[in-house]
Amino acid sequence: MKKISFILISCLLLLVGCSSGSSSGENNESGSKSSETKIMKLAVATTKERSLSKGLYKFGEIVEKETNGSIKVEVYPDGQLGGDLEVFEGLKMGSIQGSTMSNGPIASFAPRFNVLDLPFLFKDRETAYKVLDGEIGQELMKDLEGTGVIGINYWENGFRHLTNNVKEVKSVDDIKGLKIRTLENKLHIDLWKELGANPVPMAFTELFTALEQGVVDGQENPVGNVAANKMYEVQKYITKTGHVYNASPFLISEKFWKTLSSEEQEIIKKAAEEAKEYQRQLNAEEDEKLFKEIEKEGMVVTELTDEQKQAFIDKVQPIYKKYGKEFGEDLVAKLLEAGK
Repeated sequence: MKKISFILISCLLLLVGCSSGSSSGENNESGSKSSETKIMKLAVATTKERSLSKGLYKFGEIVEKETNGSIKVEVYPDGQLGGDLEVFEGLKMGSIQGSTMSNGPIASFAPRFNVLDLPFLFKDRETAYKVLDGEIGQELMKDLEGTGVIGINYWENGFRHLTNNVKEVKSVDDIKGLKIRTLENKLHIDLWKELGANPVPMAFTELFTALEQGVVDGQENPVGNVAANKMYEVQKYITKTGHVYNASPFLISEKFWKTLSSEEQEIIKKAAEEAKEYQRQLNAEEDEKLFKEIEKEGMVVTELTDEQKQAFIDKVQPIYKKYGKEFGEDLVAKLLEAGK
């Protein structure tokens, strides 16, 4: 009996010893995070074929390799986890761990991000990169503090261009009276009013049907969205206006960030930089290729001369006067100087 009792007591002590170790998800004695595999869900509204989605897949490959599998990355394109506003809320709650999205939805939580949607702010993508990767871009990222979301860096959706199904637009005068779908964003609505259009704010998910049924005459988006959503089936003309440069900040859930070890956080930052460079290059190549593709599909692609484009720029100057105070005249002045 003594032998049996000794064995039972030994087993109990062994079980207690095992349970006293650091449990899954808790810090060990040294204070470092546990080795439990962490799931990182990345959500994006674009199709799987778009450069933004491909950038997320590239990011995932790098993270899984560099963390030796301590972080497993899952990518959900095509708006599978909701629209941009829903995804941002998911980032705040921690149910979604990462995303990349345009400035407009982010501005609902950090209003100054709207400043990046001022018309004709950047003359080309290289200038945009210089500004966004520099002091001004980092200053804007600080506006996310307190939202529950961390901004890492800036990817890109690209320059927005005008399409319509009524006539070839070669000048500002050609826009007058066209019903143009815009983002559900006051700055964008005011921009198209200044250009003489009748803006119709509408969710992107409703756009194709609205174009097909003639509810609106046209819309404006990066060429990648035009091609991926087959707008050439319901739109005849595209004018390369490049009126707004759409940055697409890469975002991480703060709740998720706090579960990572310092080493994992550094890997995330490094992977985001590599994925950014990859995505930007891919998007530039995509733009060039897709203009040719939509032309083959029957769209008339119109290039503006320098004089014609300047007429557009002159026409939208009231937007700067109206929104300069809202965003901060110093910030707008710095952006304009940096964008030269």
